[in-house]
Amino acid sequence: MSVVRSRIAPCLWFDTQGEDAAKFYVSVFKNSKILRTSHFGKEGLEIHHQPAGMVMVVEFELDGQRFLALNGGPQFKFSEAISMSVSCADQAEVDYYWSKLTAGGGQEGPCGWLNDKFGLSWQIVPEVLPNMLMDSQSDKAQRVTKAFMQMKKLDIATLEAAYAG
Repeated sequence: MSVVRSRIAPCLWFDTQGEDAAKFYVSVFKNSKILRTSHFGKEGLEIHHQPAGMVMVVEFELDGQRFLALNGGPQFKFSEAISMSVSCADQAEVDYYWSKLTAGGGQEGPCGWLNDKFGLSWQIVPEVLPNMLMDSQSDKAQRVTKAFMQMKKLDIATLEAAYAG
């Protein structure tokens, strides 16, 4: 049996915390696992400046989506220009992912966004929200937009009340 891999996988650049981050994310999301880990060798030391044996890349999977965590050094930092969006079936899932991903030093942001303790941005989104925002009755979508713009963690009951008018 051959392993089917996604053709495209996000590669997340960390200074030296790639393995810790991969283990953290795998602990948060069900049906997730570390797939493979590679280490720096002696070759290329003059370029990568990492000791032989240090983790270089961790390939991991979160609920069927493949990712790479690269320990590339301190040159680049995450920004909100790229975020991971998590679709949540209900408020219990919103609450779960919000609390897990803000734990240990994560930061709450506006409108359902947060940064985890590694600085990666996440959107924790109830799956009902996109349908509300794309409703052909723009007054409903406008009320929902006004409601979620005032929130940090999204509250489905409040969004539904805004939608209903």
